[in-house]
Amino acid sequence: MQFEMMIPCLFGVESFLSRELKSIGINVTSVEDGRVCFLGGYEEMARANLWVRTGERVLIKVAEFHASDFDTLYNGVRNAPWGELLPKNAKIPISGHCLKSKLSSSPRCRAIIKKAIADAVGEKYGITHMPEDGSEYQIRFSLLKDRVTVSIDTSGESLHKRGYRQLSNAAPLRETLAAAMVYLSRWRYEDVLADPFCGSGTIPIEAAMIKRNIAPGLKRSFAFEQFDQFPKGLLETLREEAVSLEKDVPLNIIASDINPEYVTLTAENAKKAGVGDFIHPITADAREFASTISGGTIICNPPYGERLSDKEECAALYADFGKAFARLDNWSAYILASSDEFQKDFGKTADKTRKLYNGMLQCRVYQYIAKRTRG
Repeated sequence: MQFEMMIPCLFGVESFLSRELKSIGINVTSVEDGRVCFLGGYEEMARANLWVRTGERVLIKVAEFHASDFDTLYNGVRNAPWGELLPKNAKIPISGHCLKSKLSSSPRCRAIIKKAIADAVGEKYGITHMPEDGSEYQIRFSLLKDRVTVSIDTSGESLHKRGYRQLSNAAPLRETLAAAMVYLSRWRYEDVLADPFCGSGTIPIEAAMIKRNIAPGLKRSFAFEQFDQFPKGLLETLREEAVSLEKDVPLNIIASDINPEYVTLTAENAKKAGVGDFIHPITADAREFASTISGGTIICNPPYGERLSDKEECAALYADFGKAFARLDNWSAYILASSDEFQKDFGKTADKTRKLYNGMLQCRVYQYIAKRTRG
């Protein structure tokens, strides 16, 4: 059976997500703001969940239409092929949101969508009531400017939850965004990689997993494993294939932070992720970052500073870090920051900038690209 599926993502990472899907043999059908769509069956569904680093969850798109009244909402959902996707006793919890739509009541939309699905399944199986005592199929909906999208969540917990970060620092960077920054940097595994603001180690760990081709979903479970129709043994086969595709490449990754507790946290998380041997956690002040090595790459997410006093401290931190970077020999840097004044504070104009969102916060990756001589 073939489905139309979609993967929502943070704004700004759509091109990376599309590239990831194509690299694992998946047919991308569209790239839109905040999501990428593709066609496939259960194997493609499982493969995407297992391998995607920059997407948030894999959804089966069951219905998509415009509705400005509740009758149209009911009919649009009722006419979708729920009987082909759900067993007659499926548990169908409904979650979703309405934004800038005439139908502004999420609870009422939830109730109508549930009734429409139950009626469709009832017609398929000749029943008048869904017992909901079987496997769970989480239904998600969104109404954005009267555009309705209703889907089945195949992932469960968001895909950024890889399973290695049980604990984190106060302001952790989402794994999906960290992976996008690594892709953006085009870091070569032969080069030293450094994160002088490592926090809980997300950027170094994602970088190591990318370069060693470790599937991000290898150590976690997924909602689709409970689906009645999902082929038995398929996920185990795909996991075994993923392990066989891991690359044995040497890495030199430095993860440093001024807070020793974060350094310990990074070491623990790296070990859980299976990359502890390739990451060197050290306690150090980013303002004193130095290296005798010629040619390296910094990828980091320094503090932003939301309050005025914090912003002043951050501006001083960026200035001192900029001076440290200026002393390095032929290094590149990819720095995520929300401040429009970052380049002035850092003391150097970026070669490129790229807009990315850290949750709802608009940021930019300031890219300082070394002019290297290639043989």
